[in-house]
Amino acid sequence: MVKKVVENYELEQPRFKNYGEQVTLPGIIRSFRNAFNGFQVLLDREYNLYFDVAAGIIVTFIGFFANLSAYEWIAQTIVIGLVIFAELTNTAIEKTMDLVHPEFSLKVKDIKDMAAGSVLFAVLIAIVVGSIIYFPRFASFLYQVVDLFEKI
Repeated sequence: MVKKVVENYELEQPRFKNYGEQVTLPGIIRSFRNAFNGFQVLLDREYNLYFDVAAGIIVTFIGFFANLSAYEWIAQTIVIGLVIFAELTNTAIEKTMDLVHPEFSLKVKDIKDMAAGSVLFAVLIAIVVGSIIYFPRFASFLYQVVDLFEKI
């Protein structure tokens, strides 16, 4: 057991949160169950995640038709994950601030706004990466359509 001092009180707790003194398969399963539960809570309570996931699914389907290279798939997957991660983190920060300081405070508002700003930043990065990947393909497609109409 690891002794932890919190506000002058000693608390005995297991060395590992979900495992006790050693790592076990049931502890690993419990960890994954907790993580999936957290994602489920987010899906149940945060509608913004639906937009993020829907956009990720749509862009992934478009990627199959656009014949992306391996590096483009990697970049696209990373930015989709970045946006979803930012949304998860933003929600965790907002819920924590609501718990710690339930009444209105300008400081809490600033913290929540900064967390929301991280989501906006992640989305802007995703838009830039998506533009780099898809704009040349879209421009080429438009050029072919215009060229086809000119031949008619």
